[in-house]
Amino acid sequence: MRMSQQMKLAPRMIQSMEILQMPLQQLEERIAQELESNATLELAEESAEAGESGPAPETGASADSEDRPMRVDEADARDDFARLESFEESNPEAAANSFDEEPQRAEAPRIEELGAYSRARLEGEPDAKSEAMANTASRSASLIEQLQDQWRMADVDEALRPLGEAIISYIDDDGYLRTPFDAILDRWPADRPRPASEDLQRALSAVQLLLEPPGVAARDVRECLLLQVDALAERPGEPAAQWAVVGQLINDHLEDLAQNRLPRIVEKTGLSMDDLKRAMERMHLLSLAPARQLVQEPPSAIVPDAIVEYDADADRYVAYLNDSRMPGLRINREYALLAKDRAAPKPTREFLKKSLSNAAWLIDAVEQRRRTLLRVIQVVVQAQREYFDYGPQALRPLPMTLVAEQLGVHVATVSRAVAEKYLLTPRGIVPLRSFFSGGTQTQSGEEMSWDAIKAALKEIIDAEEKTNPLSDDALAEELKKRGIEIARRTVAKYRDQLGVPSARLRKAY
Repeated sequence: MRMSQQMKLAPRMIQSMEILQMPLQQLEERIAQELESNATLELAEESAEAGESGPAPETGASADSEDRPMRVDEADARDDFARLESFEESNPEAAANSFDEEPQRAEAPRIEELGAYSRARLEGEPDAKSEAMANTASRSASLIEQLQDQWRMADVDEALRPLGEAIISYIDDDGYLRTPFDAILDRWPADRPRPASEDLQRALSAVQLLLEPPGVAARDVRECLLLQVDALAERPGEPAAQWAVVGQLINDHLEDLAQNRLPRIVEKTGLSMDDLKRAMERMHLLSLAPARQLVQEPPSAIVPDAIVEYDADADRYVAYLNDSRMPGLRINREYALLAKDRAAPKPTREFLKKSLSNAAWLIDAVEQRRRTLLRVIQVVVQAQREYFDYGPQALRPLPMTLVAEQLGVHVATVSRAVAEKYLLTPRGIVPLRSFFSGGTQTQSGEEMSWDAIKAALKEIIDAEEKTNPLSDDALAEELKKRGIEIARRTVAKYRDQLGVPSARLRKAY
């Protein structure tokens, strides 16, 4: 036997930290799920439309969190989760029962016990949310489905049709057939006749010839590009002779093209440098991932969690949260009154108390997220003033531990607050985490972050003479002239992180 002390996070605290870490879009989805599953939680607009008046009864958190001013007292350096802890202490039964693996479900309130507005919600009358979900566009066809549809309409030998269907099922998202024939035959269904490799080759040739876009079902990059060249050369009005040159370059000199060894290609082919450049311009019409033309993933929209603007009158930058998309939440007044009505059945009251506790906790957790995030952003804006004035090269090192000490919170709280968050600034939308980084001192003694060094490196590369690009040693020397002294291998590492190729590949002939 021994005595020990342990610190454990309650389920409420764990989920509070998850809400703090959520970006704005995920938080909106979480709130929508809670609105769908918890009838005691509602939008403030809905309650106004329903004609409800008067404040909602107290449930452990203020229901009108949307109307609270988002001004943060700098002297308030207490732990950001203290209010959630006090809520859990005041609601021990709800905290213990809300996240059981198999919670005991109390009997739901009967419709006749509710008011007119709540009865309408439970009786299934249409609302804006349901209609929006019903009007959502259906899922678009996948790449395999589109290719299979083309194959069904193709004029091919019926003996090849099942083989082509099998081949199409192995095509990846870029349009390549990377699975060898032996693997396809090993996985062939036992109840179907096993084809020969020659038959699979015939089916593959038919798939490559008949399916759009050209290049689909290629087994490597060279074959993919050559299939596209053949298709373009057959189009009316296209210069077949020039496409023949492109095909020759791809077939015989693809490695030299990838390594930018143009003089070697000129020497081997007898082409002039101008002819070679014209052929390379035609290669820009080719795609290394032809199937992406059929199924394009929609770009993920970035919704900034906060906005930073310049106040010219006060000569300072002001940050405020992007709350225009966030719904205002409150407790349903009728349910709150019914939970206190001793005339209602006990199972009904227990069910409502548990739902009200969950709703109040969510409102409080969302409000706490807003407060914590705004406090962190205000410290960042104050510490990185020069970035907003002069750009990325003026970024200063800003450790998360420094921000945590200034706010009086744990560094993990700061880390969660900045995770996957974005700021809309006068210099565009930038990740909040990008303001936190280490750095080094310049020769003049100024602090400079690693991201600022990368920005300076990118500026030097953009301004170099492309016919004589700078080597990594030369780039290190140029940075040294700006007072930034780093090793050549560090320059190479940062160049790779920026997606900039080596000097030999950057050279223009």
